[in-house]
Amino acid sequence: MTPDRPGRPVLAQPSAVEPGLDAGWIARTVAAALDEDLGAAPGRDVTTQATIPASSTGTAALVARAPGTLAGLVVVAETLHQVAARLGLPDPEATFHAQDGDAVERGQVLASLTGPVQVLLVAERTLLNLASRASGVATATAAWARELAGTGAQVLDTRKTTPGLRALEKYAVRAGGGTNKRMGLHDVAMIKDNHVVAAGSVGAAVRAVRATFPDVAIQVEADTTAQALEALDAGADFLLLDNMPTPVLAETVAAVRARQGRDGIPAHVELEATGNLTLDRAREVAAAGVDYLSVGALTHSAPILDLALDLVP
Repeated sequence: MTPDRPGRPVLAQPSAVEPGLDAGWIARTVAAALDEDLGAAPGRDVTTQATIPASSTGTAALVARAPGTLAGLVVVAETLHQVAARLGLPDPEATFHAQDGDAVERGQVLASLTGPVQVLLVAERTLLNLASRASGVATATAAWARELAGTGAQVLDTRKTTPGLRALEKYAVRAGGGTNKRMGLHDVAMIKDNHVVAAGSVGAAVRAVRATFPDVAIQVEADTTAQALEALDAGADFLLLDNMPTPVLAETVAAVRARQGRDGIPAHVELEATGNLTLDRAREVAAAGVDYLSVGALTHSAPILDLALDLVP
């Protein structure tokens, strides 16, 4: 349950990322993170509340300790507000000097937070955990986006996300210049080898999805050129070309492109390369003619971006 918000000050949202994070999701996620750190609401910080008077005020700087790309600053104001509500203290004022999606340098001040020191220190770890995690994903994504610049291909994320933080991590991918694939199992059908085995064939699996959920796009995984063409004939909207060596990938792309616009096949079939992709191969894979490179490591292996909250003496 999230705290009530009477009298909450209006704070600028430090983001130009579209679509942005849902405010309700931010509030629920921050509340859960604070419960984890402080115990059930209102909770307590036995160190801070014992050593710092509730009346003490001060300013803290949110600082980047490493270069990277920002994401997650949009959780800062909500975290401060919820901590202040739990402690019965005024909301700190937040002045942002950067926004989500910005490239930042080591030592750069991202925000200045002024208010009760108890609130600043109790909120510190929660806001840093969320913003550092998101900024790490954005930083990893930005490296792929830079490598793919000018190729016509984009980097995609996957469902290999931290449970409970998918919305934040996919938002961070957008902040880093990447593209979201599907948000979950509910919005896009992806027919993989196990589905084919269970249904009996690619065609049977595609027909079953079309009959049951006619409103969703259908992607089919293919390991070979023959499988890709079979999926195309079955009515797939786009294809996931999995673990193909670059020559086979290029051959498959050419075969699919040659069939576009004929026999009921769409004028452009979206193609995605995935499996064992590395940054040093990115342009080589893009040159094969795919629309997307799908990289699970954006979310499952990205290190955090080191951010800190330092009280100003």
